[in-house]
Amino acid sequence: MNLRPDQLAGHLEKALSPLYVVHGDDLLAIEAGDAIRAAARKQGYAEREVLMVTSGFKWDDLFMAAGNLSLFGGDKLIDLRIPSGKPGRDGGEALGRYCTNLPGGIVTLISLPELDWQAKKASWFTKLTAAGVAIECTAPGVARMPEWIATRLQRQNQSASREALDFIATHVEGNLLAAHQEIQKLALLYPEGEISLKDVEAAVLNVARYDIDALRDALKSRDAARCARTLDGLKAEGAALPLVLWALANEARSRAARIALLHAARIDRMIKGVARGDVWDEMLQLALRLTRT
Repeated sequence: MNLRPDQLAGHLEKALSPLYVVHGDDLLAIEAGDAIRAAARKQGYAEREVLMVTSGFKWDDLFMAAGNLSLFGGDKLIDLRIPSGKPGRDGGEALGRYCTNLPGGIVTLISLPELDWQAKKASWFTKLTAAGVAIECTAPGVARMPEWIATRLQRQNQSASREALDFIATHVEGNLLAAHQEIQKLALLYPEGEISLKDVEAAVLNVARYDIDALRDALKSRDAARCARTLDGLKAEGAALPLVLWALANEARSRAARIALLHAARIDRMIKGVARGDVWDEMLQLALRLTRT
């Protein structure tokens, strides 16, 4: 069975398939994978085992994971990730064998990047898609981008005129991740309801000399000195506190850094006025913590 990303939510309300294959645009594929994992938890798949296919990966580990009973006594999700999209000859053979005899009590989620036409015709891929549910996460074309942005705004109870939607779409130039970030920014800066074109322009074009992307780059490179300088610049230019915290919290989530996330939650309470402390100093301490994580 083949599903579009917008069909997945309805499908997941029913009993889960034993096999899902998610591939395509990074943002949409991540969201589809998250939705499947959440549905599995809701339906009693209490344990999740993550297998990352990198150089030297032993494909026997996949069969061992499928044969091991859940430690929690319930059903189990196997989260198999192939970042390269190329399992190799041994992997292709193993995947073919695996999907011909899917284990009971287990949902297997296989995550792949965007694949070219040759990969989609490979024997291992056609066997997987024939045995389970395939979700190809195709980014909307330029013409459909305003509609996509409008749908995302509705999820956070916001809306904008067609002119404002076109403005965002033009600014992000078809990049879904950039569009996603702009939409999140609007949720942080403005309340629910309709956002004017003027406010959209102010949010999208407000790129400070020390901008949020610079902070994210410094965090990813674990450059403590640059993080400190960038935060000082953001503070001097009056950057919106929720936006700065959003960048820090996103990096903490990507590293599954639980202590850092707890720190971010405390800063959020400070911003909202329900906890005391120096917000900028706490954000600096959180940034430095992330450079060491």
